[in-house]
Amino acid sequence: MEEAAISTSTSSATTTEPAVELEGITKRFPGVVANRDIRLTVRRGHVHAIVGENGAGKSTLMKILYGMQRPDEGVIRVNGAPVSFRTPGDAIAAGIGMVHQHFMLADNLTVLENIILGSEPRKGGVGIDFAAARRKIKEISDAYGLGVQPDSLVEDLGVGARQRVEILKVLYRGARILILDEPTAVLVPQEVDELFDNLRGLVREGLTIIFISHKLDEVLRVADAITVIRRGTTVAEVDPKDVTARRLAELMVGSELPSPETRESTVTDQVALAVRGLTVRDGDGRAVVADVSFDIHKGEVLGIAGVEGNGQAELVEAIMGMRSAAGTIVLDGADISAWSTLRRREGGIGYIPEDRHRHGLLLQAPLWENRILGHQTRKPNVRGPWIDRAGARADTERIVRDYDVRTPGIDVDALALSGGNQQKLIVGREMSGAPVVLIASHPTRGVDVGAQAAIWDHLRAARAQGLAVLLISADLDELIGLSDSLKVILRGRVVADVDPASVTPEQLGSAMTGAATSPERAGSAAAEAGEEA
Repeated sequence: MEEAAISTSTSSATTTEPAVELEGITKRFPGVVANRDIRLTVRRGHVHAIVGENGAGKSTLMKILYGMQRPDEGVIRVNGAPVSFRTPGDAIAAGIGMVHQHFMLADNLTVLENIILGSEPRKGGVGIDFAAARRKIKEISDAYGLGVQPDSLVEDLGVGARQRVEILKVLYRGARILILDEPTAVLVPQEVDELFDNLRGLVREGLTIIFISHKLDEVLRVADAITVIRRGTTVAEVDPKDVTARRLAELMVGSELPSPETRESTVTDQVALAVRGLTVRDGDGRAVVADVSFDIHKGEVLGIAGVEGNGQAELVEAIMGMRSAAGTIVLDGADISAWSTLRRREGGIGYIPEDRHRHGLLLQAPLWENRILGHQTRKPNVRGPWIDRAGARADTERIVRDYDVRTPGIDVDALALSGGNQQKLIVGREMSGAPVVLIASHPTRGVDVGAQAAIWDHLRAARAQGLAVLLISADLDELIGLSDSLKVILRGRVVADVDPASVTPEQLGSAMTGAATSPERAGSAAAEAGEEA
């Protein structure tokens, strides 16, 4: 796609009338001003992108627009009329829907139940009309190509499918203004194309989209207008046709775009992790990971490329001991196949989880307690049989300093940190204790360019010191740039070995979907995968 924006507005009215106006929005919290005199105008039937560092104030601003928080100062207008939202219900009633970066779904409910929760259609004014809800959900899903199955349990869905459920949920409620927070964070290029096709369908019908992303190339491709927020205030509004990704990065953080590229090889001949014949079966006995084998050497980053839901999560959980599996796992010469998750961690496996909120942090606990998670049997967190509070606190201070975790202090709850700072805390924790192997699952998902560059630097430095890294990422530039070797997983099987020195993101994406044979050096296995598909 070569067009700079996806707007398909057909009348002069839709190109000039504002759907949302924010004037002088200010929001203060104890010790910090999150938003200061924010001014923003979003035109109806347009895609308006908002960019800025983690902690710049984007999330607070969107929570204000969605009724989750109230501004201390300023005015909000929707379709020209002043509004005052006390709850998200007020915003929904005004036609505003929000798809959060961290999804607001109940895992133990079905897709249908999540979508209608709070907006249940009634039959005869009494019982819930599930048939009517199912019909409406299917109509919306089909109309926008979302591919959502109403009766699936949310806990069985991958991250990409959960995102589509969230989009459908706000459409079901009749939203005409959509706030999308990092909607492409876990998508491969082909899926991004599909999402943008869906957005075209939405704007064709006059819907307005506020698009928040850290992927500046996608922002330039999707937006009709871009607002840059830095340190809580708006610093620029630019036309995507008149600005480059590099210039956007400079406006955001005052520096150039980082690159994940790793030039020098640090791969040794010592195997840190050997996996042989690993097979994981689901509750129905189906192999979701099928006979996977690989070695990771000390000083090597092995990347795993695959479309969401092709077995990556199950592979990681099997290596961590979180899921039963057949096969053999050898860590630094020791067979750990029968070890518990805690013992594997003690043996030298660090773990950056895919979803930092579900598996990486206790959001209601202070940073120093989060430092202990997964490391509760090792120094500096323990002294004898007891938790060493002083040791844990001192090491948390070190992580905050060395990994540039921006926080008022280590007694702040993890919930108070921006996403990028939460991620840097996790990376610092998992790099501590000299791990033998680091499993990094989407390590820079949903973080800004500054935090992304810092995390890449830490991974490169640890790799140079002999750390073996298993890298799973939906960011294909990250996979290609950081990896010493690359494997493609499709339907639970490793179908190709790809040379990261020669492959392009488009070629890798094709191999991942099985839509085409892999590029040169990808090996015949990817071609077989394409034929099989």
